[in-house]
Amino acid sequence: MNDFSTDVKLAQTGDSQAFSRLYALVYKDLYHIALYSLRNSHDACDAVSETVLDAFCSIGKLRDEKAFRSWIMKILSAKIKQKQREYFTDTTELNEETSPEYDFFYENIELKEAVEKLDPQSRLILSMAALGGYTGDEIAAVCGLKSATVRSRLARIKQRLRLELA
Repeated sequence: MNDFSTDVKLAQTGDSQAFSRLYALVYKDLYHIALYSLRNSHDACDAVSETVLDAFCSIGKLRDEKAFRSWIMKILSAKIKQKQREYFTDTTELNEETSPEYDFFYENIELKEAVEKLDPQSRLILSMAALGGYTGDEIAAVCGLKSATVRSRLARIKQRLRLELA
């Protein structure tokens, strides 16, 4: 884990270079988690952009400088949920131009199909653990769940994927 304290303190005073350094440390995780959760590169980019904008505007409200990574992931989680709600309210018909793009590489089609069957929160938990390397405690803080719930849910998700791929 990186210690973000120095750059967070500088960013809180308005130092945009410090915020850029913070962003450089987390942008890949932000994008991969958004892409894995939303399964659409355009929406993933939008969610990350909105997250970074909100984080930049509200970094002064961050109380614990060492919690920057989980704080920005919590913002991303809210943006992902917002995008997912839009999917259910959007009534436009999909065509080839608006169909989801899959920039994320799946080893095989069975894995892709198994992951797509997961509910949105399960995909978020799995992506944070597998792609972002977050611990159960960090995921719990971001998702607003208990640590034990995250760990047991992650184990069930992995077991479900194993069974489907066996």
